[in-house]
Amino acid sequence: MSSTEEQHDALRSLLGAWALGACPAREAAELEQHLRDCRECAEEAARLREAAGWLSLDEPLDQPGSLRQQVLDWCLARRPAELPVPAWGMPYTAETAKLDALLRDLGPEEWQEVAELPWHGGTEWLRPAEVLGHLTAVDGFLALALGLPDPVPAAPGLPAARIGRRVPPQEPAAGPAVPRVPAQGGPYAAITARTARLVANQRGLAPQSVRSRWRRQAHDLVRGAALRPQGNTPVDYGFAVLPLRDAFVDRAFECFVHGEDVARAVAYPYDPPAPQHLRQMVELVVRLLPRALAGLRAARPEFAGVPAAPVGGVKAARRVRLMVDGPAGGEWLVPLDGDGLRTDGSDSTDGRAGRDGTEPVASMVLDGLELCQLAAAHRDPDRLPVGTHGDRAAVREVLHALPLLSRP
Repeated sequence: MSSTEEQHDALRSLLGAWALGACPAREAAELEQHLRDCRECAEEAARLREAAGWLSLDEPLDQPGSLRQQVLDWCLARRPAELPVPAWGMPYTAETAKLDALLRDLGPEEWQEVAELPWHGGTEWLRPAEVLGHLTAVDGFLALALGLPDPVPAAPGLPAARIGRRVPPQEPAAGPAVPRVPAQGGPYAAITARTARLVANQRGLAPQSVRSRWRRQAHDLVRGAALRPQGNTPVDYGFAVLPLRDAFVDRAFECFVHGEDVARAVAYPYDPPAPQHLRQMVELVVRLLPRALAGLRAARPEFAGVPAAPVGGVKAARRVRLMVDGPAGGEWLVPLDGDGLRTDGSDSTDGRAGRDGTEPVASMVLDGLELCQLAAAHRDPDRLPVGTHGDRAAVREVLHALPLLSRP
């Protein structure tokens, strides 16, 4: 065998390692020079490189929806998690993973597409990296509550948020959220200002670097949730305070909504939340609905409604029976006059009468996913398919209040 043939065979033997990216740099350069002159080896290299792509650790985006959970269940059956994520943290874990899978597949041109993000006060137009900046900025409220660094740079002339220690203090006892007085410039001034500062700070970064920052913070938040399983730590959004467990579901909800906004902009399919996660989102929406109804009456007096007639000398409260259909189904009695939501331990009721013995003034049935889309101001309340019975004005009041739960 001639030296040329020996050299050819030696270089050909490196093709497998080269295709897998495991070939030393000097030998890889020598092999690539050889491939320019040897058609037979070049064809074999192309076949091996294509095969190696199927073995890539970067999983394809379009996987069966249950595959990830099956793998996790199998792994946890072999070795339980050292820090299990609470049930209220699972929707956030799933929705951030789903959005990350979409972003991983975006090409340079798709990162330049502009997504439409409607809310009840208007529409934001953001590129995918700017959407991540917004999600990171709002997630930062949770980071501060957990004693993690604030991802948002301080406003000019103001000191950065100080973190006394990384492990937050003992959680307070569970209790109702205490609304904050809205900051000057509107109730969402803190959110819009934080988003603007972080997007400006990240403007010179490559999109994948922005994605990495968002991923890193999401992982830290999930670990923080595992360390606070009761979920009672208060999270201050600037316009309201939510317990950590509700704040995580809120963040999962927004991550899904804006993930779908990005997917629509790049013409890519996007799955809805898993039924057990969607159920938690529906429950949160329903619990916040009385606050939205109060806001609707304050802003638009025509929705104030007609108070129910007194029963036994006691002023009766108007309620609507809300029945949510689909895998996230449930039933609630929603107060229209601000006397608190009526639920049992599972956030459902027997659907009959209120505490004062009065029947609901109306009943309405709608799909759980459509309820969430309406709460995100991604549906028209006058065109949503809803089954109704009773006082149509009361049903219309609920439908028009739901989009007020959206925010920039």
